[in-house]
Amino acid sequence: MAVEKRPNGAFPQDEAYTGFVRKRRRVGTFFRTLFLLATVLGIVILALLVLDVANDAFGYVAVQNRIDPETLIDRYYKTQMLAMPRTLTSEDDVVLADGIAARPGAIGFFGLSYYQDRSEQLRALNIDGVAPTTDNAVSDDYLLGRPLFLYTSQGNLLRQPQVAAFVNFYLNNAAQVAEEVGYVNASAENLAEGLSQWERATSLTASTVDTLYPASGAIRVAGSSTVQPITQRMAERFQAELPFSGEFSIDGGGTLAGFQRLCRDQDIDLADASRAMERPDVAVCRNNKIEPLAFVVGADAITVAVSQQNDFLNGITREQLRQIFIFIGAERWNEVDPSWPDSAILRFIPGEDSGTLDFFVAQVFGDSLEELPKEDLLAILTANISAGRLRALNAERSLVDRAQEEMVELVLSEVVRPDVVESWSFTESLFNRDEIDAEVATIPNAVLEFKAWLNWDFITSPQSSNPTLAGIRTAILGSLWVTLIAFLVAVPLGVGAATYLEEYSKGSKLDGLIETNINNLAGVPSIIYGMLGLAVFVRYFGEITSGIAFGAADPSTGNGRTILSAGLTLGLLILPLVIINAREAIRAVPRAFREASYGLGATKWQTTWSHVLPNAIPGILTGVILSVSRAFGETAPLIVVGVSTFIVVDPSGPFSKFTTLPVQIFQWTSRPQEEFQRLAAAAILALLFLLLALNATAIYLRNRFKRNY
Repeated sequence: MAVEKRPNGAFPQDEAYTGFVRKRRRVGTFFRTLFLLATVLGIVILALLVLDVANDAFGYVAVQNRIDPETLIDRYYKTQMLAMPRTLTSEDDVVLADGIAARPGAIGFFGLSYYQDRSEQLRALNIDGVAPTTDNAVSDDYLLGRPLFLYTSQGNLLRQPQVAAFVNFYLNNAAQVAEEVGYVNASAENLAEGLSQWERATSLTASTVDTLYPASGAIRVAGSSTVQPITQRMAERFQAELPFSGEFSIDGGGTLAGFQRLCRDQDIDLADASRAMERPDVAVCRNNKIEPLAFVVGADAITVAVSQQNDFLNGITREQLRQIFIFIGAERWNEVDPSWPDSAILRFIPGEDSGTLDFFVAQVFGDSLEELPKEDLLAILTANISAGRLRALNAERSLVDRAQEEMVELVLSEVVRPDVVESWSFTESLFNRDEIDAEVATIPNAVLEFKAWLNWDFITSPQSSNPTLAGIRTAILGSLWVTLIAFLVAVPLGVGAATYLEEYSKGSKLDGLIETNINNLAGVPSIIYGMLGLAVFVRYFGEITSGIAFGAADPSTGNGRTILSAGLTLGLLILPLVIINAREAIRAVPRAFREASYGLGATKWQTTWSHVLPNAIPGILTGVILSVSRAFGETAPLIVVGVSTFIVVDPSGPFSKFTTLPVQIFQWTSRPQEEFQRLAAAAILALLFLLLALNATAIYLRNRFKRNY
């Protein structure tokens, strides 16, 4: 029987078939390449977006504090010390040393050289077992060892050749002169760095320094009485050894007074200092267009001393120093140690402007809020806020019962009040540091800091109108609450509806209408769901969603604009997506599974529950991942439902007021201040991390179910 040939047009034959296959391969290769290029392009765009956001979430900021924390601590403890009974203060260390030597019950502190000059009348106390010696002045073992400084400015060095010449002579001879007057020599590294800094400021070198001579004119110095002996001896040698025809004016007054005269009053050329400049001191200089230059010229060990007539003290601890030199501490010796005599403590301390007092306070009591005990933080807070605000804080929760970390946060937010006045992106911080420094120098009392806007405090802090204190804790909790309710609403209903439509539907007109509506609802704009939620859950069922019907309503949220309304609205929003994806997953389960189950006598429900749904779970979870991610990132329907844009109270249940992370980001991006744009960038990164974590968890569960079934 002959086989009838098919028409040539029905299917390609011979070479036509080969050409057809080649064409199909070319088309397949083209679309595969197009798909790969689109995927790579999408990844690149996403990476660029993340990098752009991250660029705004890190960088330098100019911070203005209402009061500098170091100044706050220093002022508090100095006020307490100066207010103590039986206390004598003086800027002159000689007065302090002589006063202690004449009184058996006296104690005080001053420079080591003043003690060495009177070692027969005074006894130096070991602190925590370490003695104040010239060796310990530069050792970390001794609590009160410190460097000594000479401060000036580049302008003074350039405008006044005699000042530049004296500073150069000072640095070249500090190693000998400091030891001559009873101090410790500065290290060779410090002196070399000082000379290098001098050369950069004057554009001179060791070979060209002679151009400054012969020198003439006045050289005015003021500041620390501790450093004054070194400067005095240096001035005598300068006048004797070099061609200088001018005059020296060397005054005391204390380190702080020297800083103020150098930068604020500008009536001196050099400032002796027994401590380094702190942020407030530098801010005063920069506000007056002065960039201070610091030179280390020696070292000293502050000596805590008593009279040789004192027969019970040879050593002391840091804690005992705290008790002796603070107003709320001890007033009699036996209150510090029961074995000591029952006699009054006489205290001799430097004056308020003394750098020695500043250094003593910082070392003994601490110079950061985190180091202070809760009792001192409470005292600082009480002394610096109004009585009404204090009552309000106690009404929220007793201050006495709060932890030390909470007290630190309160002092920062209520007293220090840091405010970011300017900020820069990461790339600007990396490549434009000089311009940033110059700009910060023009901002009064501003300090430049590198800030990671995305940090643990940002995650755990509530919203605030101050960008330095604002966080996303309340927004994260709100997002989790709303998403959880949406999940609990959409997933059971969606999977149930998909199961009915795939396994039980008879194909009736009603079922067809339901399927059509589900497909249509999947494409409805989210704002429409917001309007639906407003009409149904907020207004019509307001008594239920606000908690009034259950007696659990918050008076401020009795209008239905609660987490429950938002969760139900988002549940309806993602319900069509869950149904469609669940149907596809159920439909993908092989028909043979069902037939095998029926063949063994299982009912339809037993087959569906034990075989179909377990095998469909990986696909169902894929749809749930997409749906929950969409719910987590939605903003428009929540705005219609009544989400709060500013709220500092964490949600405590489904009837609470709330905000969500996307709404928080929207609120920050709509504000004109650049600092809130940085906060928005940090919040976007946090949102991405949360979404990745949620999706990773769901993917893990999906893969686990896939392995099991």
